[in-house]
Amino acid sequence: MDIRIYYEDTDCGGVVYYANYLRYFERARTEYLEARNIYVKECISKGFFFVVAHQDIDYKAPAFYADVLTIETRIAKISSASLVFDYVVKNKKTTQTIATASTILVCVSKDIQPIKIPQEVREKLLS
Repeated sequence: MDIRIYYEDTDCGGVVYYANYLRYFERARTEYLEARNIYVKECISKGFFFVVAHQDIDYKAPAFYADVLTIETRIAKISSASLVFDYVVKNKKTTQTIATASTILVCVSKDIQPIKIPQEVREKLLS
């Protein structure tokens, strides 16, 4: 997915503020899941959802106002109650790698207790 960098995304030096990448990864995950017919609102109505348990980001190069970034998203691992998303962020014009990252998500009940990922969701994730 592509993300256009707006002035609001940058710090006083004109570089994308480091924490904004977390928002971009959230968007990329949402797009990834929805492309597989997994919708957060639907999951919640069925009594489960995913929470971030861990996040790693390696910043390789700066991104600036008006850049367009491409976020490549994939699932690196699925276990019984968690999954790992990996991301590569590239400058769309130059193809330079801007950042690499991974997020561990845990499937939880409405009481925020870890549960197994429902089979129907697991099948969609593997498709």
